[in-house]
Amino acid sequence: MYIGLISDTHGVFSREFKDFLEPVDVIWHAGDFGGGASFAESIAEFKPVVGVHGNCDGQDIRFMYPQHQFLQVEGLKVLMTHIGGYPGHYNIRAYALIDRYKPDIFICGHSHILKVINDHSINMLCINPGAAGLQGWQVVRTALRFKLEEGKIKDMEVFEIQRNR
Repeated sequence: MYIGLISDTHGVFSREFKDFLEPVDVIWHAGDFGGGASFAESIAEFKPVVGVHGNCDGQDIRFMYPQHQFLQVEGLKVLMTHIGGYPGHYNIRAYALIDRYKPDIFICGHSHILKVINDHSINMLCINPGAAGLQGWQVVRTALRFKLEEGKIKDMEVFEIQRNR
């Protein structure tokens, strides 16, 4: 399965991101869609979306997307939530979910900082795609795409664009 991963769009899903994500099968959105239900639906019209709501999302998005998702894809257990943290600095709720589900891959957003880190202590890959939108302080907008095949993550690519675009 070919996956595009974004977060923190805050109501912006620009042409450059669509071009980068065009070849993927599905978009995973790690929260803070912004822009309301119609904006979230516009992304889903482009590609199927699996997502979670973020702390800035209103009730309309919260009815569409849960606080966390647990998926089993291509032999991998994947946990996604918006506020998660990273090895040694997990949010307490995220840590409880990690302990419950024991995922191979943990995905979160919120920080607007792209990170891909192995947590060797629990044999888990932590991924934060950064922010695809314009809200926040980040100077680079980012997204990821990768393949999940036969229990492995492969061919991860990073997309970056300066925030002023």
